Amino acid sequence: MTIDKAALRKDMIDLREAMKPDVRSHAAGAVAAHAEALLATRRQVPSPVVSTYWAIGPEIDPVSLEAALVARGASLALPVMVGKGRPLVFRSYAHGDKVAARTWGIHEPLATAAAVQPDILLVPLLAADMTGARLGYGGGFYDRTLKELRAAKTIAAVGLCYDEQIVDEVPYLHYDEFLDYLLTPTGVTKCRDA
Repeated sequence: MTIDKAALRKDMIDLREAMKPDVRSHAAGAVAAHAEALLATRRQVPSPVVSTYWAIGPEIDPVSLEAALVARGASLALPVMVGKGRPLVFRSYAHGDKVAARTWGIHEPLATAAAVQPDILLVPLLAADMTGARLGYGGGFYDRTLKELRAAKTIAAVGLCYDEQIVDEVPYLHYDEFLDYLLTPTGVTKCRDA
């Protein structure tokens, strides 16, 4: 299983690195067109908090999507790492807020930003399949976080990725948390009962 995950990680990193900047830019704009469908994943929450992320390298950039979500009444949050082996916490974020650069090029809100619990989580990934299995970067941060949040409330975990990152099968282990939806440039797809 570990070898399969390692090989798939390498393949997906290579795939994203090979994408031309105009393809990545078009994809980032295309996902913004699906903001309404994304918010419908938690339609019973009138003003949902959406946890987004600060794109690193060739990850699909959520900035245009974030603007579309805010225009529809959502508020934003960014994840904050509080230690190895611990779940992420979330702090309120708005475009233009000061952020702190951390390890691996991750940007986080300042400690003075309000702590929040998201209703929708945009989850970065390297690969996913239609069952909601997700291949991340190997730190387990989102697995621990999703488990903790799901114990506290109903959330929608949404893998944000390029269509090319959807594969037939992602290897997983018993502690891996599954996604509820996938959001790609072609739309929002339900993976499991959310």
